[in-house]
Amino acid sequence: MFFVTPATLLRWHRELVARRWTYPHARPGRPPVDKQVRELVLRPAAENPSWWHRRIQGELAGLGYRVAASTVWKILHDAGVDPAPRRSGPTWKQFLSTQAHTILACDFFTIDTVFLQRIYVLFFVEIATRRVHVVGVTAYPTGAWVAQQARNLLMDLEQRVADLRFLLRDRDTKFTAVFDAVFTAEGIDVIKTLPRAPRANSFAERWVGTVRRECTDRMLIVGERHLAAVLREYLAHYNGHRPHRSLDQQPPNPQLEVVDLDAARVQRRPILGGLINEYSQAA
Repeated sequence: MFFVTPATLLRWHRELVARRWTYPHARPGRPPVDKQVRELVLRPAAENPSWWHRRIQGELAGLGYRVAASTVWKILHDAGVDPAPRRSGPTWKQFLSTQAHTILACDFFTIDTVFLQRIYVLFFVEIATRRVHVVGVTAYPTGAWVAQQARNLLMDLEQRVADLRFLLRDRDTKFTAVFDAVFTAEGIDVIKTLPRAPRANSFAERWVGTVRRECTDRMLIVGERHLAAVLREYLAHYNGHRPHRSLDQQPPNPQLEVVDLDAARVQRRPILGGLINEYSQAA
């Protein structure tokens, strides 16, 4: 007469009671990241393979989206995009940071063209603002040429020269006594780094690594005019748009605009033929 056992009947009753009195529970932990923010994190990661999570966080900050670096890292990790490891600064960099507002650093880096000609690039970095000045590009960097580029730089700096106290350089023979005299005449003391100690001029070395990774190592250079044009366009991006961790993810020359994020639309602007991308709010 009975097609089920008493145990089965009691089990059905327990399941009915459990379903009757079971209430939905909120998921533990933080609320999920908005889908729009997630897409904005993954988009530059896909379009710029060399960008790490803090670089992407800075780009989002420029767009008006304040997202923690750990959140960006988690979004990339969950999507299977492994960000580059964060590098710790050397002791020399930490020391120079305390005097950054008064220091100007300079150095050379070289580029080999498609015709195997070596071109020298002379640049200066204002450590306080991270603003970079490429003052000369030449295949034959003589002492007289280097000294003249120093004079040109001081004329361009104008009022900011009074805020500078030290010039940091290595012991390259192209930096002659005339070169040093140009700065000492303005009350700027020249500090020479120790031989074979690139960390002593870490800010300049860091910029050389940045410009190589993001620009010159990813294209072929034909000659001096070509290199000068490429660096001019890259510097406009670097000084006017590229975010810096030491500047609270702002560029050296910030140009922020207050926008309505609910109605905003993000657009991409390619730099150097698409080698680098800038992101801004569409008009």
